[in-house]
Amino acid sequence: MDMHTVVVGTSGTTAQDVIAVARGNARVELSATAVSALAAAREIVEALAAKPEPVYGVSTGFGALASRHISPELRAQLQRNIVRSHAAGMGPHVEREVVRALMFLRLKTVASGHTGVRPEVAQTMADVLNAGITPVVHEYGSLGCSGDLAPLSHCALTLMGEGDAEGPDGTVRPAGELLAAHGITPVELREKEGLALLNGTDGMLGMLVMALADLRSLYTSADITAALSLEALLGTDRVLAPELHAIRPHPGQGASADNMLRVLAGSGLTGHHQDDAPRVQDAYSVRCAPQVNGAGRDTLAYAATVADRELASSVDNPVVLPDGRVESNGNFHGAPVAYVLDFLAIVAADLGSITERRTDRLLDKNRSHGLPPFLADDAGVDSGLMIAQYTQAALVSEMKRLAVPASADSIPSSAMQEDHVSMGWSAARKLRTAVDNLARIVAVELYAATRAVELRAAQGLTPAPASLAAIEALRAAGVEGPGPDRFLSPDLAAADAFVRAGKLVAAVEPVTGPLA
Repeated sequence: MDMHTVVVGTSGTTAQDVIAVARGNARVELSATAVSALAAAREIVEALAAKPEPVYGVSTGFGALASRHISPELRAQLQRNIVRSHAAGMGPHVEREVVRALMFLRLKTVASGHTGVRPEVAQTMADVLNAGITPVVHEYGSLGCSGDLAPLSHCALTLMGEGDAEGPDGTVRPAGELLAAHGITPVELREKEGLALLNGTDGMLGMLVMALADLRSLYTSADITAALSLEALLGTDRVLAPELHAIRPHPGQGASADNMLRVLAGSGLTGHHQDDAPRVQDAYSVRCAPQVNGAGRDTLAYAATVADRELASSVDNPVVLPDGRVESNGNFHGAPVAYVLDFLAIVAADLGSITERRTDRLLDKNRSHGLPPFLADDAGVDSGLMIAQYTQAALVSEMKRLAVPASADSIPSSAMQEDHVSMGWSAARKLRTAVDNLARIVAVELYAATRAVELRAAQGLTPAPASLAAIEALRAAGVEGPGPDRFLSPDLAAADAFVRAGKLVAAVEPVTGPLA
């Protein structure tokens, strides 16, 4: 376990804390302020529960059954039953980091003091996280409205000591056994608590936060690989001049152009076409890389703004307000998060598309300006990186399918009470696949571009110091380039791991300085 501790208060959390808990196994503690807020809100709920008037979520049924008033002796059973009935997910198990993010973000809302949950329930949530117990959550079951209902229900089931969960060793066991092994007493839910554990956008938000972190790193890596390809194609770096980007002042565009310019500093390859084989202009995939990469960066910035707002929110229905009212609302609707999840899938697909076009250009002897066909050692006997580009193209094609918005769809549910839903969970799930694919696509360009730069060096040209640093780090990491052995397969999996771990950025920054 990581000894870092994340303290959960009443005012939300940060993306850094979500990642620390989800991926870094950081410990979780409730602040004294949160415990006080939990106790105060619980007093309000208990007072309302004692009154004869029905209050949604406290003394009524749920959804289309909200019109039924539930007698006091049945309310504990009602809360247990909503968890059990809603734990109806199907399909493969969701990744551990996603479930930890989901649980932590639900705890964040519970700790706000707007849900009416008892302090001991919140403490049990923290205890489960700290014990490394991960509820089994399934791929399918959320429409992204009324919260991520089935995923959150499977988490709540674990708090009750029911269902299955994964222990710290990765073994799936009955949740009751895992709780007992770690000295955790299962919770017995009371009025409103079952509903409060289910009604949130926590799954889609957790996946958004992690996708943003991964995409920021990938966009910087993509700027580097675009610069390497420009260099290998003997392109001109004059299109990266700051004064050109200042007259179209999109922040992301300027940042990407600056990254590429820094990578190319000191190159003896750029601009050669203007002397030897006039082209007037480089192809769009080379010349417009800052515009495409930069537009994606700006979309990331907007998505991060939405994520930050959601991280500061208390998403539940009904909610306990400071003046003592318990009010129904629609804040559980996932539309704000679903939209940006879909936006990110679109820009990731476009980044993958322009990346693949540069790779194809590097491999085509008619467009690569003196590089061997397919960057082969002995073209004809050796197919070089021909099929590496096929793999990249297949990934790009899938990225385009994943870019089709999930949030444009809606399927009514709950007997038409919940007649418009966000499909945000689905948007998040396909974005995770898209991010994985994008890392692979960037890795193929890195593999091809570094091979091409090495070939230019063999022709007597001098690559940029940052390019040489990238190649050296790649080889030091065990990523072998094509050589005289005709049966040497492209080491694409190792290149992917290199990019995914942020090693490409780490390799060039000592030369370029910090990149955006």
